[in-house]
Amino acid sequence: MSGTKYTVSRDDWTLHRKGEIDRQRHREKVREAIKKNLADIVSEESIIMSDGQNIIKVPVRSLDEYHFRFNFKKQKHAGQGNGKSKVGDVLGSDPQGAKQGKEKGGAGEEPGNDYYEADITIDELAEMIFEDLGLPNLDPKKKPELSSDSVEFKDIRKKGISSNIDRKRTLYEALKRNALSGKPGLRSITQEDLRYKTWDMTVKYESSAVVLAMMDTSGSMGPFEKYIARSFFFWMVRFLRTKYQNVQILFLAHHALAHETSEEEFFTKGNSGGTKCSSVYELALKVIQERYSPADYNIYAFHFSDGDNLSSDNEKCVRLVQEMLKVCNMVGYGEIEGPYYYTSTLRTAFNKINNPEFVTVSIRDKSGVYPALKKFFKQSS
Repeated sequence: MSGTKYTVSRDDWTLHRKGEIDRQRHREKVREAIKKNLADIVSEESIIMSDGQNIIKVPVRSLDEYHFRFNFKKQKHAGQGNGKSKVGDVLGSDPQGAKQGKEKGGAGEEPGNDYYEADITIDELAEMIFEDLGLPNLDPKKKPELSSDSVEFKDIRKKGISSNIDRKRTLYEALKRNALSGKPGLRSITQEDLRYKTWDMTVKYESSAVVLAMMDTSGSMGPFEKYIARSFFFWMVRFLRTKYQNVQILFLAHHALAHETSEEEFFTKGNSGGTKCSSVYELALKVIQERYSPADYNIYAFHFSDGDNLSSDNEKCVRLVQEMLKVCNMVGYGEIEGPYYYTSTLRTAFNKINNPEFVTVSIRDKSGVYPALKKFFKQSS
């Protein structure tokens, strides 16, 4: 085959999948890298705008293979051999101009950081994001209609996948084998010592729940603020529908006035005008009073705004939130700090509310969406 040429690229990760062990190791490495980058991945526009069915590509900056990194200091190298240097001596440093990207005064000449794109389904990504999330403070109600999938570990086996290994049982088996052979202690672990957990999915019935998604769509909410709010609600809706089968979600939008809207309009339709946040709290209380009795439902409300509310309306908002806390399991308020201009009057007013069931978050950039999800949906211990 002397006339055939082959090209090998270090970016081609399929070269490292030479068997089941390599494939499994690769999948685990990709999964670990994605989990480390969840805060950045969660707010990727390609995911938020996807239809939820396709395989998506996510940028992973910590997925890299071992290789030499060359020093681009134009031959100004430093090293330690048999000379007069000793421990603690400064042998060299990066020149001031050797910075990544474009610098003031001209184009940069240094390379940037490589990243890889990993293929993953949106369902697999959702599974990682929702791993530790749940509706907090669920109380028993008259009608237990809300069902969720629950994992129950049933058995221990000698065969399984590495992510399900039972470390405690494996160590016990190794200690027992060594003791029976007359050499007590943990000397080694063999294939025969490995034990794996198996589980069954069961359905757990809980009380009914309704979640109110409330979003500021006024003129002060620019493209960045609306994108952050919609990113949060995108994952919130997917989380609730993935983990709970019968949860009800209502969508309320507001500017100076509030109205109930369809899910599609909530995520696509924009508005303008002034901001009067009390209007959405009034509408939420009206909906709860007319359709969702606190005796029958666990009620949650989440409101996102840029905080630029009519000053004279702030005290009314505080009073209405305190009324909502009497009928809700939790009220969440998320405030988005704009990248160019930011002012808030509402969050300052909300600082007066001292109630553990009133939870607030601030989001300054896209990476803040994932921590907001974790804070709002932290499961009760």
